[in-house]
Amino acid sequence: MIHKRELSICAAVVVWATACTDPIDPLAPRTFTFGPYPLEPGVEITDDCVSISLHNDEPIYVNQAELTTSAGFHHSNWFWVPETQFAGADGTWSCDERHYSEAAAGVFGAVVFAQSTQALHEIQAFPPGAATKIPPHAKLVAGLHLLNASDEPLAPKIELTITPIAADAVTADLHGFAFQNQTIQLPPHAKSRFTIECDLTKGLGLGGAETTRPPPDFRIYHVLAHYHELGSGLTFEALRDVDGGGETMFETQTRIGDALGSVLDPPFDLTGHSKIRFACEYDNPRDATVGWGVGDQEMCIVFAFTDSPLVWSGGAPYAESPGPGVDNNGVIEFTHACVTTSTDGTH
Repeated sequence: MIHKRELSICAAVVVWATACTDPIDPLAPRTFTFGPYPLEPGVEITDDCVSISLHNDEPIYVNQAELTTSAGFHHSNWFWVPETQFAGADGTWSCDERHYSEAAAGVFGAVVFAQSTQALHEIQAFPPGAATKIPPHAKLVAGLHLLNASDEPLAPKIELTITPIAADAVTADLHGFAFQNQTIQLPPHAKSRFTIECDLTKGLGLGGAETTRPPPDFRIYHVLAHYHELGSGLTFEALRDVDGGGETMFETQTRIGDALGSVLDPPFDLTGHSKIRFACEYDNPRDATVGWGVGDQEMCIVFAFTDSPLVWSGGAPYAESPGPGVDNNGVIEFTHACVTTSTDGTH
């Protein structure tokens, strides 16, 4: 049984490539350390957030991010936001008290690094010249998911290093692309596969109004899968306009604890592919159906970085049913419609 509790506030330790009193080399790697976080056996924490102000007067173009942690650290996604957003002291704080959510962070800022579930060390490295832009006067912020499923006390730390490149070296300005299937309902004692297909030329605009868009002409540089311990794989495809056939951009059959992200070399050009399709696979040995959520529940997310000037998101919403499943050689398959949205990524 997992028990949740609040964690007392801890200070963040900031490690710079030079001493804090020296001028900061704008192209030097920057390392930020948070914790340790004492976790007794059976404890799960989902209301802790961290932030660190960057004190940057100029944009920072991040070409690589590296995260190192230890057992007990389940997951985190790191955003930049304006330094005035989620106001308060840097370090570790209550997400609820500052009204933090990833949706809000995405509105006011953008993703810098997305972590694979329970990966203890992971490097998100883009090709030379590709980078995510952090505007001036920003801070990094992340919601933490801490979970000690062991029988021994744990005290994980978190270390994040970002490596910038010069502005004149940037050849591709990358933005986030996130789709999720929240309708998942994993049948007990069964293997299952949940698929959604999304048309990038149709979707919702401001205010929820239906809109049409030109066919995509951008490239996908990096893809990350996100699921929990029952997940066994994810497939991400682009569908050709000419014949509807699928081309696999990314595929993993890796369990959690390993890096579930990959650079696409070369980047995949979506020109001529107006639709994307992704599917998550699971093996549920439990007696109960498993749905969307944290703790002992599951997720199905594909996250990517593209050189589109738009930030893309969409998928299938939580409140809807996955629909009837069809047994296909021992795997129960579900399909669901998809809604897409896009917003201007040029902050």
